[in-house]
Amino acid sequence: MQIRLTAPRLLRHETELPASKSISNRALIIKALAGGRDMPRHISDCDDTAVMLKALTDPDDPIDIKAAGTAMRFLTAYFAVKEGTCTLTGTARMKQRPIGILVDALRKLGAQIEYVEAEGFPPLRITGRHYHGGQLTLPGNVSSQYISALLMIGPVLADGLALELTGDIISRPYIALTLHLMADFGAQAEWSGDKHIRVYPVPYRSTPYYIEGDWSAASYWYEMMALTPDQEARIVLSGLSPGSYQGDAAVARLFEPLGVHTRFFQNAEGLDCVELTKHPVQTGRMDYDFVNQPDLAQTFVVTCAMLGIPFRFTGLQSLRIKETDRLAALIRELGKLGYPLETDGLAELWWDGKHGEALQGTAIDTYEDHRMAMSFAPCCLVLPDILINDPHVVSKSYPHYWEDLKKAGFEITTP
Repeated sequence: MQIRLTAPRLLRHETELPASKSISNRALIIKALAGGRDMPRHISDCDDTAVMLKALTDPDDPIDIKAAGTAMRFLTAYFAVKEGTCTLTGTARMKQRPIGILVDALRKLGAQIEYVEAEGFPPLRITGRHYHGGQLTLPGNVSSQYISALLMIGPVLADGLALELTGDIISRPYIALTLHLMADFGAQAEWSGDKHIRVYPVPYRSTPYYIEGDWSAASYWYEMMALTPDQEARIVLSGLSPGSYQGDAAVARLFEPLGVHTRFFQNAEGLDCVELTKHPVQTGRMDYDFVNQPDLAQTFVVTCAMLGIPFRFTGLQSLRIKETDRLAALIRELGKLGYPLETDGLAELWWDGKHGEALQGTAIDTYEDHRMAMSFAPCCLVLPDILINDPHVVSKSYPHYWEDLKKAGFEITTP
């Protein structure tokens, strides 16, 4: 399937963002470990959370988590401490995403996990049981989801968990998010030094919980505000608070020099909201290390290109093992639009401001990656229109994205 997007002349819109996928998935695991039956309120309705919820409440065998990387990591640790045996599997791409570091760590704690196919990759056969826990050492530059998966099972281990992270620690805000949520459910866990985390064997308690809006989803509305020619544009996003645990809340600060101003307020119902308005762009270049906010990288790469602002972005090493190799995908798709990006092939991506001719009638491929679709859609505010292939991929994190764009005045048609 393919859609064509045409931008509205004026951008004046209010919308409620989907609930945070990161918080929803962590809260579901913690709730299950706490033995709680009441679901968190305002839970995400995206694909990733749906497969997590099904696996926890009505598991089949094998358990197919499809393309949900977070679910694969978190559920691997969860089922390792739950009595019984199950198999975790997923899409062809999921079977190419490494999980050996997490499996090795769980095995050191006493878990029984087998690889069903390729060594180091899903599917996994997990036989859960209770074990003591203890001490682990992990490189700090691995996916924060490995670290979060281990931290969340720490309170149910007889001896708790002492975790040492070596080298540079990437995605530290996601680790902090996990620790905050654990504390909200009664766990006792803390940094005991810059690279040591101690989780005590204090059980979770079941507690009512409300999940805030998704700052990652908000980034696409920030992008729209940055790119719209409507100088009086106004967007209100409900469900976002200034004290958010989410690392991607940095989007408010990062978009300020790109011409987007954020005002926090509470609406008549007492719900936290942000108002986005335009002001002059304050920079001619952007350099930033996305090691703590990798999910924002695609938004800023596309935004800067469309604004004609050269950039050099670092800390992108995790993008190569996401739903697709996002570095390669960004280079290929922006190249179609006439923007030649360069990379070191590892963790950096840059553009020097040169712009060539776009391929006529080309469409943006999405590579089964929701963030490719959502970050390229706002390009229609700068280009006459834009074609997006396989737009359904947004269901992974923001199922109502296209409906929300229509409500904001975007015209979406099938060529």
